[in-house]
Amino acid sequence: MKSSNLWILTEERPKREVLFNIIKKFADDNKISFFVEQNLFIVPILNINGDFSFGYKILGIHSAVIKNVFLFVVSGNSSFTDFLIFYQDNMPNPQRDIPLYAIEETKTSDYESRNTGVFQRASKFVFIDLYYKEIEKIMLYSIRIGQDKEPTQTNIFGSKCLATLGVQILGKSLDDYTMSPFTNIDELIEFKNSMSLPPKGNTPILIKKLENKITISGRLEKSGSLSHDPNIGALSLISATLRALGYKGEIEILSHNLSQNQIGKGNKFVSIANLLGISLKNIILPTTKNNDSYWHYEIQGEKIATIFLHLVVEEFTRARAIYENHAGCERGYFITQDNKNLTVEKYENRDEYKNGNENARIFIPDLVLADFDREQVINIEGKKFIKVQCGIDELENYDAFENLYIKKHYQDYEIIRTVVLFGGEINEISNLSFPKINLNDIPKIGFVLTKNGKTILQIHSPKIFAEAISHLRAYYGLNEIN
Repeated sequence: MKSSNLWILTEERPKREVLFNIIKKFADDNKISFFVEQNLFIVPILNINGDFSFGYKILGIHSAVIKNVFLFVVSGNSSFTDFLIFYQDNMPNPQRDIPLYAIEETKTSDYESRNTGVFQRASKFVFIDLYYKEIEKIMLYSIRIGQDKEPTQTNIFGSKCLATLGVQILGKSLDDYTMSPFTNIDELIEFKNSMSLPPKGNTPILIKKLENKITISGRLEKSGSLSHDPNIGALSLISATLRALGYKGEIEILSHNLSQNQIGKGNKFVSIANLLGISLKNIILPTTKNNDSYWHYEIQGEKIATIFLHLVVEEFTRARAIYENHAGCERGYFITQDNKNLTVEKYENRDEYKNGNENARIFIPDLVLADFDREQVINIEGKKFIKVQCGIDELENYDAFENLYIKKHYQDYEIIRTVVLFGGEINEISNLSFPKINLNDIPKIGFVLTKNGKTILQIHSPKIFAEAISHLRAYYGLNEIN
């Protein structure tokens, strides 16, 4: 096999164990041997001026075939799998190059959610067929709160649908029956209709095979729009599986609870319905025009800065992230001092929130770092440069999160709240750079990654930020930050 570079593109903060599994999958498929060091290292690539080039190099993999492993943060133009993998000499071009793999990673077990793990993510494997039909699709489980002893019927059904579509499942122990595809349409319908019904008041997903069509019942409306993600995933997956089994007739969705004015051209389910030939009862679905490309390099979002800081701190200091939710990416677990993973609740008081009290939910930071040497916990709100005031304002919302999690599990630690920004073209954090910000709020801005890749700190920045950036620059033989 010709030697080349492995390119990993992701919307999420990359994790070492997931990266290793991806590299191993590629190597096994292509009969490539490689050596791996005890740990992989995810190192930001700096240019000769010491500025971030918005890419990362994965160190710790040695192979005569894999020259380098590079990683870039990207975003989908609509629904997007967590990883795209390319093997080629040059940076992937979103308009031209075709990936080897599309990989969806989930940390969610059956215990945490009967639907999210399989159904909510399944629509991504259907949607990607609009752009890449022949690539290998993988569902990768990286469960951190023990795997369930027995999979639920929902999980078995979803896994068999994925198997029918040719999606490979990695990282989860499943028996041969669960991993086997459905053999015909009647088997699929019988399995789904034999499953337990949801609680009274919920619309069950039921499939009926009629003489001239197949109907599937399922609610798609949520909060006045087509946004019921678990059911979007379930109905997309079922419909795609029916097509894969050779059904060519009409597929009609019933009991969706949608009105015509709630249907928009840009909705991912509308695109999937166009692709699969799905109709909604009493609804005229618009014809969609898909984006020219499936993905683009991320050059705007605040997660560019928070992911950069997260990786630099963990690679170049003893500190570590104890919670992450970069720009609304998949919610992480809160990690306690004794290394337990806790699911962060969504509400401080669920009943009050359902009754209209927005403040009853738990506002969560984008990133939480534990600086063990200084006994500090840093709560980070990430924002685009132009949204700096919003970031400063949102720092006031963390009381519930801190009281329920940080103060309980890091009792002797000082808590610092700070804003991390991406964008702008400044050279310092000062009132000159932020003339519209109250002078007393300037110390709350802890770090800026400019649009040109400059890393900007100030005297009030958390000390762990300066330590991490200094060590990164030293790795490249550059002068340390004063």
